[in-house]
Amino acid sequence: MSPPAASDSEQSAAVVVPAAPSSASRPFGSCWGCRVLSGGGLILSGGYVFHAARRVMRQGGPTSMGTVAQIVFAAVLASWGIVLITDPVGKSSKKT
Repeated sequence: MSPPAASDSEQSAAVVVPAAPSSASRPFGSCWGCRVLSGGGLILSGGYVFHAARRVMRQGGPTSMGTVAQIVFAAVLASWGIVLITDPVGKSSKKT
């Protein structure tokens, strides 16, 4: 049994392959002020979330899984802010 023949419209459809991301398509690629503002906001929001978790523990509340999750989330926010400011995309070189 042979496969069914493709119609003319199916044969003329071309496959579109997206191009590699350029520096213009990356968010905040060349805008230093944008990166500092956004990264600083993420770092400060991580500090706020960490402070809220520490306040519960300082008042004598039990260290629950929710408090641990808040501290981990605060670390993730701050790390994301640091990565956004440093912009490591494309700065690594292949070691031979």
